[in-house]
Amino acid sequence: MANPLHTAIEQYVIDKVKEKRIEKGYSQKDLAYMIDVSIGFIGDVENPKYRAKYNLNHINELAKIFECSPKDFLPDLPL
Repeated sequence: MANPLHTAIEQYVIDKVKEKRIEKGYSQKDLAYMIDVSIGFIGDVENPKYRAKYNLNHINELAKIFECSPKDFLPDLPL
């Protein structure tokens, strides 16, 4: 079931970032420090009860951290 607080594209990005975060072994706190956001921000983004989401600046910083393209956080086709 879709999360009413996030659109399909927002949830896709959140899931992709979480997948890469876990793959690299980073905690939510680690990632928050790396992209210079509050310690609770990543947890809020990943928690479906909150509206928090990544913006384009976050995605750009995340791409630097994960050494990938910002496009890697987006689907190949529109959702």
